[in-house]
Amino acid sequence: MTIGKKGDWVRIYRIILTPEERAPQVPEDTKKVSLEMWDKGFLLEDEANIGDEVEVETYIGRKVKGKLVEINPYYTHDYGKCITELLYIGRQTRELIKEETLND
Repeated sequence: MTIGKKGDWVRIYRIILTPEERAPQVPEDTKKVSLEMWDKGFLLEDEANIGDEVEVETYIGRKVKGKLVEINPYYTHDYGKCITELLYIGRQTRELIKEETLND
């Protein structure tokens, strides 16, 4: 079991509004799901396990409560595989600009 300690950078989760609590003017598909919140901050409890209700202080100083879902979260997205044709565009553009300026 992963245990977070005071001061650890963590991610929390909380349901802000259930479907029943959603405003009547929101679109039908939106009304069917909860309004959820994910936030990151520094753990304020001395110790906490994944799944515990905790309080964190965000990077800008807000205090927020929620369920601890991750310790030391990081980004896992990327911009896809390398497209080799794109590697040379910058160089080719510079050459074209250089040639154009020399011809003026």
